[in-house]
Amino acid sequence: MEIRKRALGLSLGLVWGLAVLLGTWWLLIFGYKGEIMERLSQFYIGYSFTYVGAIMGLIWGFVDGFIAGVLIAWFYDLFSKMLYKSKT
Repeated sequence: MEIRKRALGLSLGLVWGLAVLLGTWWLLIFGYKGEIMERLSQFYIGYSFTYVGAIMGLIWGFVDGFIAGVLIAWFYDLFSKMLYKSKT
């Protein structure tokens, strides 16, 4: 069985992007300092621990998750073909 690379990429991209967005907003709403979330600015250009910065985190998180999803699906397919060759 092959995993569809774009489908997994879109799924993981959406999940990771929304996790960054909603995680940032959640911490901002409840008044946390967000020391851990602030470290994302080292990886995501334009991200900051603000409401607007969280939108940049959504975009970068989507891109990051999409690439990870495509790579995971590609490696899965590669290893599946190597390990479970058909003996027909």
